[in-house]
Amino acid sequence: MLIIIIFGILSFVFGIILSFSAYKLQLNNDPMIESVNELLPQSQCAQCGYSGCYPYAKAIVRNSEKINKCTPGGASVTLKISELLNIEKPVENVFIKNEKIFDTIAWIDERNCVGCSKCALFCPVDAIIGAPNFLHTVLKDFCTGCNICLSHCPTNCIKIKKR
Repeated sequence: MLIIIIFGILSFVFGIILSFSAYKLQLNNDPMIESVNELLPQSQCAQCGYSGCYPYAKAIVRNSEKINKCTPGGASVTLKISELLNIEKPVENVFIKNEKIFDTIAWIDERNCVGCSKCALFCPVDAIIGAPNFLHTVLKDFCTGCNICLSHCPTNCIKIKKR
């Protein structure tokens, strides 16, 4: 009974310490970073060279990173970010890459799919569905065209097609 009381008192004291330190050490979020992050597709695919959408948004706002590195977001995200930040639109990359990269999705050749599930494991937006050892398919509405699944398919049954 005494041990329960001691643990209860310690838990209460540590709870107060944690609450106080959380209050004093609050992180101040930059609203501009939050706004840019909301425009990004949140696929966390790392195609831009950053570990996710939030670090990329932070680099755009704080380090003046290029705004046209988001492959899944495409030209529309680039244009929205340029309007938000009131910066010049990178015309050469928006329109050339929009044609070649941004309007693509993954497609699985069902004759060659062995159901290894490796593509589904690495898909950042869960656009590939299927059970292990069964046929897999891509949900076209959710696929962002980040092409991460290509490198993980051992049978090369994933192709990139235009939407």
